[in-house]
Amino acid sequence: MRLIEARLPLALLGAAIAVGLVARQAWGQLGSRERGWLGISMAQDVDARGVVVDHVVRGSPADHAGIRAGDRVVRVATGQVTRGGDVVRAVASHPVGDVLDVGFVHAGVARTARVTLAAFPSPDEMMRMDLVGTFPPPLSDVHAVSGSFPASLAAMRGRVVVLDFWATWCGPCRIVAPKLSALQDRYGAQGLTVLGVAADDAQDIAAFASRTAVSYSLAADSQGETSRAYGVSSLPTLLVIDKTGVVREVAIGYEPGEDAWLESKVRSLLAEPAPQ
Repeated sequence: MRLIEARLPLALLGAAIAVGLVARQAWGQLGSRERGWLGISMAQDVDARGVVVDHVVRGSPADHAGIRAGDRVVRVATGQVTRGGDVVRAVASHPVGDVLDVGFVHAGVARTARVTLAAFPSPDEMMRMDLVGTFPPPLSDVHAVSGSFPASLAAMRGRVVVLDFWATWCGPCRIVAPKLSALQDRYGAQGLTVLGVAADDAQDIAAFASRTAVSYSLAADSQGETSRAYGVSSLPTLLVIDKTGVVREVAIGYEPGEDAWLESKVRSLLAEPAPQ
C-alpha cells in the first residue's frame, strides 16, 4: 500500500483547491461517464474579461490546443466564463473524447481552439507529464537549513540529484528520511546528491535534522513558492534528476519495497556519462 500524507496547507495549493472542489461536485453529476480533462489550473478571481490561466499541464489537451499560462479563457463550448468554477463545470459536464470549442485571449488576440477532452490523470501521472523529460523549475525562496544546500539545481549538473519534498509532520516522510540518508551515504562519493525541501519553519526542520541525524542537505520552503512551482500537493513527492539536469522520474508517496527501485534508478543514472 502506498503511503501518502496529503495535508499540505491550503496556501500551497492556491486556486487549485477551490477549482478542485467545484470539479468534484460537477463530476458527481456525470454518473458512470468518465470525466473529461482540459489540463489547466486557474485564478479564483471573478472577471468579466475571462479566467486567467495559472498553469497548463505539459501534454494536456489545453497544451496541444495552444493555451498557455497567462492566457484568459473567455468561453467553453457555448457558455461565457468569468471564474474558474465556470470552466470546471463546463468541462466536467462532457465525457472523455468530446470536442469543445474553447475561446481564449493570448497576448491580446482573441482565439478559438477545438479541444478534445482526455481522461483525468492521477496526481502521479499529471506530475510526470509536467516534469519528466524537462528541466525542473528553479528553487524559489528556499533557505538552507542544514548541509550544503545549493543555490540552484543548475549548480548540480554532472551529479545525480534526488529531490525530496517533505514535511516534519508527515508520517511517510519520516519513514523515507533515514532511507534517503542511507542512499546519500552509500552513493554520495560516486556523484549522488540528495536534497530535502520542506514547507516548514526552519527551526522545526533543523530540530528534525538534529534529532534524526539526517545526512543530506535540507532547506525551508516556508512560503511554499517552490512547492507550488513543482505542483506538489501530496507528501512525500520525490524527483530523480540526471546528470544533465533533466527530471527522469517522479514518485508520490511511499510504498514499502520502493527502496530497491530508487536505488536501482540512482545506480543506472550514476553509470551514465557526465555532460560535456
